[in-house]
Amino acid sequence: MPGETMLTGEVSNSKVVAVFASATAAREAAASVQATLGLQPTQVDLLLPGEAHPRRKLEPESQGIWKTIVRAHIRLGIVGAVLGVVAFAVLYFAGLQFVVRSPVASVLVLLFFGTTAGLMLGGLVALRPDHDRFVQHAVTALDEGRSSVVVHAFSSEQRALAAQALEALGGETTSTL
Repeated sequence: MPGETMLTGEVSNSKVVAVFASATAAREAAASVQATLGLQPTQVDLLLPGEAHPRRKLEPESQGIWKTIVRAHIRLGIVGAVLGVVAFAVLYFAGLQFVVRSPVASVLVLLFFGTTAGLMLGGLVALRPDHDRFVQHAVTALDEGRSSVVVHAFSSEQRALAAQALEALGGETTSTL
């Protein structure tokens, strides 16, 4: 069952792109992988040379991206703040002199750095660095006149099965994490 994860606001966090030499091979692969894996029609996209807006098919969930940005920052910022307070408690009860003598300053500093670290990690999640390679592979193939099949998987298992099926059909695959 598809659904948003705890940190992202997208339904399909796992994606696979397979590049084929011809449009015919890509069409056949798209139909085959959809039928073989029982994917919904909205989960499989075909990118052909001359495509007007290929990035929309590669990353169709624009509202989900904004949810990801907000959700990742808020949740990881809170986790970082909690870890900062936990670090303060550990250091305080361990008897570290600076922390024991200046508990307010210490808790504020550790809270600040913990929250900052959480927000930075939230930014990394929102940037989705694993998607850059995926998108670039498909766009480069289009520029070279080749066609691609994009599978928007609902799980990492479904992504792995789609990648295996597309590779077996002769596609050069790249996927997100």
